[in-house]
Amino acid sequence: MMYGVPGMVARRLMQLLPVMIVATFVVFSLVYLMPGDPALMIAGDYATPERIAEIRQIYGFDRPMLVQYFAWLANVLRGDLGRSLFSNEAVLTLILARLPHTILLVLYSLLLGAMIGVPLGILAATRQGTRLDKFITSVASLGVAIPSFWLGIILVTLFSLGYRWFPATGAVSMFENPFEAVYYATLPAVALATSVVAVLARQVRSALLEVLGSQYIRTLRAKGLSSRAILWKHGLRNVSATMLTIAGLQINRLFSSAVIIEAVFAVPGVGNLISYSALNKDFPVVQGVALVLVLVVIFTNLLVDVLNATFDPRVAAST
Repeated sequence: MMYGVPGMVARRLMQLLPVMIVATFVVFSLVYLMPGDPALMIAGDYATPERIAEIRQIYGFDRPMLVQYFAWLANVLRGDLGRSLFSNEAVLTLILARLPHTILLVLYSLLLGAMIGVPLGILAATRQGTRLDKFITSVASLGVAIPSFWLGIILVTLFSLGYRWFPATGAVSMFENPFEAVYYATLPAVALATSVVAVLARQVRSALLEVLGSQYIRTLRAKGLSSRAILWKHGLRNVSATMLTIAGLQINRLFSSAVIIEAVFAVPGVGNLISYSALNKDFPVVQGVALVLVLVVIFTNLLVDVLNATFDPRVAAST
């Protein structure tokens, strides 16, 4: 039996297949139950009933849902995600073309959120009960409540249509021009990062206050250790695991929120791809994107666990 970080990684990887199956089956079921006939969409409005029946047979739409799902899953295990019902492009090709835009947006917003939210949380914790603390916590509560799509529309109105500082829509590939790609991603990243700032500020403040109020911190103060040394050497070290966990959860949330933000800013990412494909009942594309997002979530959580276990070996023993 493996112990420590390698054992934890092995256990997490063993959980990969059942989680993937459950998640993709739920998505497949929901898309299958949506109104509309994909065979009719492919054939067109003026197709004959014979042609529609032929398309159903070609694509397997006439088979039971479970048969369709497990046929798709068998192909996935062979490395084939299928082809789009409408463009006939390989699903993996479509995803790989759009995934970098979504990854850039998520990482950019997470970086902005961490750069602003963590210092605000530290500042609020070290000024507990002051007007500054109350102001930060109030703004953080407001940031959680503001819908990201509404903020995105406001940002477009002000900084794209009004001042013309940033483009309103579109994206540039990181592989073509990294600086321009970041420039195009700034407004949607800010719209996504607002809630990240709010969550990190509140959670860091709460975790840091708990640590700073503990018995051993009071002992360190009694021994004459300065407040700065206590904060940086002991306080932040003890809340680092909390910050990593929150960051991992925010990455998962950002991927789901990117679906709406990509629609607002017309970013050609996987969020836009899955929403368009779901509306058109393009089963292979929806399932392929869902599979990729499930894998992203699983490996993000695994990375967070590994980092936490590296800092604190007790984490690996308890998971």
